[in-house]
Amino acid sequence: MYTRILVPLDGSETASSALETALQLAVDMKAELRPIYVIDVPILAFDSPGFDPTIIRDAYEVEGQRVTAQAEARMKQRGVTGTARIEEVSAPGEDVAERILLAAADCKADLIVMGTHGRRGLRRLVLGSVAERVLRGTTLPVLLVSSRAQAAALEAGASS
Repeated sequence: MYTRILVPLDGSETASSALETALQLAVDMKAELRPIYVIDVPILAFDSPGFDPTIIRDAYEVEGQRVTAQAEARMKQRGVTGTARIEEVSAPGEDVAERILLAAADCKADLIVMGTHGRRGLRRLVLGSVAERVLRGTTLPVLLVSSRAQAAALEAGASS
């Protein structure tokens, strides 16, 4: 039985599917849900002469507010308790996965539910996988909701 579920969100459909899965688990187990949006301004934004990286950071902040407000509305609609929050990668070299792991420890989560885009090959090598780094960095159970599972569910719904 889980009592506190952390669900990282990034505004994607895959993360929205993970939120839906986490919501259902929270309802079934009467668990608290902790949605989190992590702001990570690309390091290249700081290296561009004449470019103000706060423009990107502010855009992420607005997106984070939109995403967390939607998550809280969905939680309220389903009668799920918890609070969404926005975190920001802080230390140089820290990444989104590390911030998610710190948030899980901070809120004493006993389950992480997150979406995975299922990238393979060169795209995965270049872009990395936040889900994989979270999975490797924690001893908590992690439920991964794949974008392929979402596509299959949409396809099955369309053919019914």
